[in-house]
Amino acid sequence: MFHEIVLAGETYAYETSTTKKQAEKIWLEAPRKTYVFEEDGKILGTYYLKTNQAGPGSHVCNCGYMVSSQARGKGLATSMCEHSQKMALELGYKAMQFNFVASSNEGAVRLWCKLGFETVGRLPNAFNHPIRGFVDALVMYKWLQT
Repeated sequence: MFHEIVLAGETYAYETSTTKKQAEKIWLEAPRKTYVFEEDGKILGTYYLKTNQAGPGSHVCNCGYMVSSQARGKGLATSMCEHSQKMALELGYKAMQFNFVASSNEGAVRLWCKLGFETVGRLPNAFNHPIRGFVDALVMYKWLQT
């Protein structure tokens, strides 16, 4: 799933040539937690949760989500994002920030907004989409504590 999504080059700013070893470091070793959603022994989705910045910014976490092509459109991204917010609170985080959301990833942007995230920054032409060319990257943020 990681290879399929990264190879497409449409949503993550990872090199399309990312090796399995590099992918394991990015998705499994570097984050504080990594979760998977599986059904009948097949992984359909995954997300990681990590501290976004050290020190005075350590109360803000960052997450990344991937859904396999076979599971898209079934609400899995919604479930994972809701779960990640719950887990973030349990781990002591007070906010969640997505650092680099390709504006061309319209489904994700729409979903994050629906789940209460606000666009707090726009990086003009920061993401080089393989079909659309240069598009903006968004910084999206949500305060988790009520």
